[in-house]
Amino acid sequence: MRRILLVNLVPLALLLAALLYLDQYQNGLLEAEVQALREQARVYAGALAESAVRVQGTHAQIIPEIARPLLWRLTEPTPDAQARLYAPDGTVIADSALGLSGRAAGHPESLPPPIAHGPILAAIGWAYDRLLALLPHQTASPVDLSPGGAGVEWQPNVKEELRLSSSDRSREMPPYIRRTRGNRLLVTVAEPVQRDKQTVGIILLTREAREVDASLFAVRMSILGLFALALALTVLLSWYMSLTIARPILELAGAAAEMREAEGRTGSVPRALLVRHDEIGALAVALADSEVALWQRMDAIERFAADVAHEIKNPLSSIRSAIETLRRLEDPARHKQLLAIMADDVTRLNRLITDVSDASRLDAELSRVVTERVDLAPMLRMLKELQDATRGAGDPQIVLQVPGTGLYVRGVEDRLVQVFRNLIGNAESFSPPDGRITVAARQSGEWLDVTVEDEGPGIPEGKLEQIFDRFYSERPRDERFGQHSGLGLAISRQIVEALRGKLTAENIRDDAGAVRGARFIVRLPVG
Repeated sequence: MRRILLVNLVPLALLLAALLYLDQYQNGLLEAEVQALREQARVYAGALAESAVRVQGTHAQIIPEIARPLLWRLTEPTPDAQARLYAPDGTVIADSALGLSGRAAGHPESLPPPIAHGPILAAIGWAYDRLLALLPHQTASPVDLSPGGAGVEWQPNVKEELRLSSSDRSREMPPYIRRTRGNRLLVTVAEPVQRDKQTVGIILLTREAREVDASLFAVRMSILGLFALALALTVLLSWYMSLTIARPILELAGAAAEMREAEGRTGSVPRALLVRHDEIGALAVALADSEVALWQRMDAIERFAADVAHEIKNPLSSIRSAIETLRRLEDPARHKQLLAIMADDVTRLNRLITDVSDASRLDAELSRVVTERVDLAPMLRMLKELQDATRGAGDPQIVLQVPGTGLYVRGVEDRLVQVFRNLIGNAESFSPPDGRITVAARQSGEWLDVTVEDEGPGIPEGKLEQIFDRFYSERPRDERFGQHSGLGLAISRQIVEALRGKLTAENIRDDAGAVRGARFIVRLPVG
């Protein structure tokens, strides 16, 4: 839950910081404020130049007795502004804050008090200022927004400004913007007072930019409100994601731990997760299926181990019985007979161990092996040629009914050879003398069917599936005991199913319904 909430909050916090970082918007407001204040200062300068300046020959001079009341009347409609008129030597000629009498003491904070937003909003504004003070700023004007800047008493270097304006009449004196200790945003502009192209003084107009602070405050409050709403939605969505994703994953992890500890055979995955129709539900179903498959595999291993122990125990018991009998008998003929029995049991035991070893490593081998495109036509022809080369008198003959090439499937060549050798060997065991084993192949859509038919007694009724069980053996009566381990068909089916195919068996019947042989069908996907 904490990580989900953190991941969701990080972009939201970055967005909030970007929105609160309103330098461009603030600069635009300040630019507009400076332009308006400069136009107002030019009007004042023009009025003073026309009404409060005496021209004597080529010399012009400001008349203080006229300039003071005129400046006061000019600034009277704007009580939030303060104007000062400086002589060329830097002395103050008139100050709108002194009034008409000219005897009131000027005060650095003589402007009206700032707008109060309440303690909570003031605290929010203070926090905004502290936060923004840590960020780099790019401004279009010389701005000092850190609290502690000069108040309304600030004045420029009058002599230097007069010198520069006289040398370059198109030059504008730069504005001075600062925030005082009282958290007031002050904007000051300076304009020369000129008469007959002669600069006779400088008027300094200072005004508190309350509209800028109010606009920024309104925007910040809107952003903060949207952020609070987005934060609430983020918390709710994070909580929802925790309930629908994080907590179910923890439940699945707990179910996996129960499976590892083998605390229950099935049902470790909660039912509520299995009925979900989303990715979590698919994961839960896959985990539940894995649990079932795991227990089935464990049960199969246990049964296999028990069957192996039973099959190995039989020849060992026979050998032990033969050894005990051999000790008590003195007849050489019986000795020879018992030794032959022991030799057969050892052969049977060796064959059994070999087949068990092959079967036990088959699953692991097929799970790692990479299938390839295999052509069954030359493989089946090779098996027929091998059987023809070793065929003795009375042995059955293989009849091949396959095309010359083009029987491609996806599989493992060595293991497919093992499957067909087992099936052909099984057919040879049940075929009558000089019988016929038919191996045919045909493609049916996306599947390739290979059939192995014999002319033997067929498969006992009800045993069509049981013959594929491990250690099941339904052998001909005239076959010597112990020649087969009962694993051939089981291994063959295991290989075919690992290659995503099917191996089935059925009896061949004539028109009268009598069994005239057995047929094994190997169905593999076309490669």
